[in-house]
Formats: sequence, structure tokens, C-alpha cells
Amino acid sequence: MPVESVFPQLEALLPHVQKPIQYVGGELNSTVKNWDECDVRWALMYPDAYEVGLPNQGVMILYEVLNEREGVLAERTYSVWPDLEALMREHGVPQFTVDSHRPVKAFDVFGLSFSTELGYTNMLTALDLAGIPLESKDRTIDDPIVLAGGHAAFNPEPIADFIDAAVIGDGEQAVLDMTRIIREWKAEGRPGGREEVLFRLAKTGGVYIPAFYDVEYLPDGRIGRVVPNKSGVPWRVSKHTVMDLDEWPYPKQPLVPLAETVHERMSVEIFRGCTRGCRFCQAGMITRPVRERSITGIGEMVEKGLKATGFEEVGLLSLSSADHTEIGDIAKGLADRYEDDKIGLSLPSTRVDAFNIDLANELTRNGRRSGLTFAPEGGSERIRKVINKMVSEEDLIRTVSTAYGNGWRQVKLYFMCGLPTETDDDVLQIADMATHVIQKGREVSRSNDIRCTVSIGGFVPKPHTPFQWAPQLSAEETDARLEKLRDKIRGDKKYGRSIGFRYHDGKPGIVEGLLSRGDRRIGAVIRAVYEDGGRFDGWREHFSYDRWMACADKALTAFGVDVDWYTTRERTYEEVLPWDHLDSGLDKDWLWEDWQDALDETEVDDCRWTPCFDCGVCPQMDTSIQIGPTGKKLLPLTVKNAGPTPAARGHAH
Repeated sequence: MPVESVFPQLEALLPHVQKPIQYVGGELNSTVKNWDECDVRWALMYPDAYEVGLPNQGVMILYEVLNEREGVLAERTYSVWPDLEALMREHGVPQFTVDSHRPVKAFDVFGLSFSTELGYTNMLTALDLAGIPLESKDRTIDDPIVLAGGHAAFNPEPIADFIDAAVIGDGEQAVLDMTRIIREWKAEGRPGGREEVLFRLAKTGGVYIPAFYDVEYLPDGRIGRVVPNKSGVPWRVSKHTVMDLDEWPYPKQPLVPLAETVHERMSVEIFRGCTRGCRFCQAGMITRPVRERSITGIGEMVEKGLKATGFEEVGLLSLSSADHTEIGDIAKGLADRYEDDKIGLSLPSTRVDAFNIDLANELTRNGRRSGLTFAPEGGSERIRKVINKMVSEEDLIRTVSTAYGNGWRQVKLYFMCGLPTETDDDVLQIADMATHVIQKGREVSRSNDIRCTVSIGGFVPKPHTPFQWAPQLSAEETDARLEKLRDKIRGDKKYGRSIGFRYHDGKPGIVEGLLSRGDRRIGAVIRAVYEDGGRFDGWREHFSYDRWMACADKALTAFGVDVDWYTTRERTYEEVLPWDHLDSGLDKDWLWEDWQDALDETEVDDCRWTPCFDCGVCPQMDTSIQIGPTGKKLLPLTVKNAGPTPAARGHAH
């Protein structure tokens, strides 16, 4: 039977909220399918505001992959701001999708994509507004399957009580496999109820159902073991890896937002995975192996995407875009092709050692020349060895002096504070590096009108990385260290004025650390924070450290552990980690050896260009590194306008 739209009730509330446009839907390239002609229905959520959620590639890709299939429907929902939440509660309007304003509770699957753990309270808000019981054990056959995905789902234990299932790794194939299982179960008349469909998903070995696993604890609070409590459920659940990205050219029709969003551009993922081996980087570890999209595949996606959207900028996305084996040809080919249309190109951030001025010039040829962003991550040579970020200060100075010498005026440098074994001196060397950058920049540009912005984030140890055992620096120590750095930069009369300094205090990092390495006991903390009004914890103006600490103190006392136990405590090799039964493909012994290498300040090469280091991913996941060069040029080879461009005159096409 048709599910009614709640838009008539919602519409009456919109004049009373900020930015009502974010709730109305109808974006260019959005899809509305006939409810009754579909038998499996997905509500997809990025648990943050529309302006952050709409551009999210993960949700956009799954939305399109599902909607392309016969008999399958996918709609999107985002977090509502507290002003609308209050009105929805007052007037009984449930959490709705923006595509056709249907209640989220009416769907078969409610899938949430978490790129950060700070979205957990927003998930509880959405469940409650939807009328779905917060805890999975209280749900009935008529409630949707609540599914977590995204990078944070690689340790879903803190939200184990609230989700029915989690998928780790790439979602494209996974959502189609799940759709098939749900469809068959529904066609058979939903035998065995909710438990049966979850069991069928669990049996595949690629969907984690927390309710089918029991966690046993040791007297000192550590985990003894995690065991399946139902026969037929695998001991370990594996991640999904999509091979051959050219077969998955999504999104083909990117969504064009109605309201302003954080990224006003069309994005193409040029490769997935990274083997640089930065020890702090969860994304690089969990997305192995490297899989490049071909230069021709990228060209076709850009062409289709620009036609479908009308955007004037193309973002070439990946964890380290300048590492694509054909990045020079890609940038030049796209700049040539779109010269007349003034389409700008952007790379999210550029590795110091992969940057060259030819590439930078191609990227800015048709767009505006904004600042360049580099991420040395550590201030001293020593700490860069610890984190395996193999960039010397000479490399950096050489790169930025080239940029300043070629007309750039602004460079942004990104660092972390609180890295394992870090001392005050390691952080204070950031000021020296910034000073050298300005000094060299003034020299080569013959101008004092240049800037260097130093941006600093707090380090949070993440699961499935060599630093998963590392102690986290306390918020107080982080703040004290950053204060010394700020004083050093400000005290520099000669160069200090040209150096911008941006940093986050250490408090949000402690909460993120609690959630990222937490186990099931943390669920009680998340629920208490939500019930106390916690929302939008990723937004500085909504985040309350005091609320999180008060709720944690209350909730964790019963278990005999505290926030420090989860954050600033170092783990040993023997300890069972909450996520050990979730297989990212990385061998735990290899991660431990890399952690020991970090403590010895030993660097490891990128296995893309050197022999294998046995991290375990390729044999275990039956995958392999897929890289070019393909030897092809961007298609079509003719530039869009008929007359030769200055760049084309010198060579025949």
C-alpha cells in the first residue's frame, strides 16, 4: 500500500526554521520512484546537516547504484537542525526523506554512512524522530534494518546496541547483495521474522550482526573474547573490496544541491586505496589495495558529470591524488579540453613529494589560483619517521619556493599534535618550518606579501592502524603544547605576522578517541549524551566536552573503567581489541611490527613501487594492486573548440 508523504505537515513548519530549503528535496538529478513498484526500499543517511551530507560521495554513489536497479528504491535523509527537531516533536512529524518526504520507518533498510564517530548522537536523534526503537533488541519485523557503513563502521562496537548490522569496506556490491537477500526473504513471506533475515545476511560473512556475538570481559576491564552466540555465524566478518573501478563509474548523475553546501563542485574519485603507509592514517590502511581508475574512465566521468550538473569545478578525489600514475596527463588533458569553458580543477591536498609546478599550473589554468595545501603532518624530521611520512624539510622548502616563485601567494601547511613519542620540541619545530617557508618565499618572490597558514589537528589513534595500541595525549597536554607553539610563532617579530595559526583544542579529540577505540560499554555513554541534548557533535558550536565527560563518568563507573582507560592508556600486544573480529585484511602481527618500527623511528617504503611487505590485504582479500600507466590519453583527443589552442599548436593531436 502506498506510503503517504509527510510534506503537508512539514510544509507548515518550514516558515519557522532557518534554511527551510534544505528540507524540500527536488534537487537536479534526484530520483523519485514509484513506491508500489519496488519491493526493496532503502533510506540512506549521512548523519549531519544537508550542507555537509549532500556532497558526500559515498551516499551519492549508493543512492545511484540502488536506484538504477529494477524494483529497488533509495531515498536520502539528513540530520535536521534543533529548531526543526523541536517543531517535528511538537507536531508529530517523523524523520523523513528529502526525495519524497516519506517516513524513514516505512523503509526496509535505514543505512547510515559514518565518516566520523561524532555523528553517533545524530543517529539516535534520527531513530527517535523516525519512531524506530533506539536499541535493536526492541525492534519488530516492521522496523527497518538499521545498517552502519563508512570508515567509522570498521569499529561499530560503540554503537552495537543501536544498529542491526554493519558493512565494512566498499558499499557498491555489498548493498546489491543485501538487497537480493532481503528481496528473497520478503518474497517468501518474511519467514522467521527479523532474526531470520539478519541471520541470512550474517551467513554471507560480509555483514556483521552485533546481536549474534557476545563479548566477555576480564576482571581488569579488558575484553576476554568475542564469540558468536548462534551456529552458522562466522567468527570473523570480512571487508568488501570493489575491484576495477572503471566498472563502477558512479556517480554518473551527481546531485546538484538547492542550498549552499560545503563543496560546490563535481567530484570524481580517481583511485581508491593508498599504500604510502602513514601510520596514523586509518583511511589509507583500511582501503588497501590501490585501485586506479583509468585515464579514459576519468575523462568519461568528468564529461558526463559536467553535462549532468553544470558545475564549474571538478575535484579529482582520492587519498593522495597526485600519486595517480597518470595524474600529469589527466590534469593536462582536462585543462586542454575545458579551456574555453573555464572549468577549474582541484586536488584536495597535495603531497609535497608528488607536487610539481607543471601539475599545479594545469590545475589552475582555467580556474582561480587559490592557495596550495600540503600536509607534512609532523614538525620534526624525527616525528615524521615515527609516523612514516617521508618528507624532508628540504623537500618542503624546495616545493613551496617553486610555488611562490611561480606566482602563488598563499600556502597552507597541515600538522598533527599529540603523535606517539612526540615532545614539545617536535611541535615547536613547526614554527621553524613555517619561518623557513616565509623566508624562502620572500626571497624567491621578491615580495613580503606572502602568507603561510599553519593548521593543526589533534591526533586520534584509530582502529586497524599501527597506532591502534598507542596512548592518546590528554586534552590538557595538547592545549599546553599548542600554546607554546602559538607563543613562539607570535613572538617572531620578523616573520610571525605572515604566519596564520589555526588549531582545534584537545577536547573534541578525546571524545573522538573514546568513540573510535571504544567497545560496547560506550553505547551507554552515547545514549546518555543524546538524552542530555547532545546533537551535531562535529560542530564546534554544538559540541559540549563537559556533557560528554559527565555522561561518561556516570555511565562507565559501573564497569570499573573511565575515559582515560579508553584514550590515554597504551595497549599491549596480548590485548583483544574491540574490533579484532572484523577483518580489514591487515594482518595484526604486521600492524604490531609496524608499531614497533614506529617506536624505533624506522621508515617503510610504499609497496606500490617496492616489493610486498606482507600487510596481508592482497592474499587475504584475494585482491591486488591495480595501477597504470595505461598508455592512453584522455578521450576524446580533440579539444572542444575547433581552433587550435595555444597549448595545442605545438603538437599534432
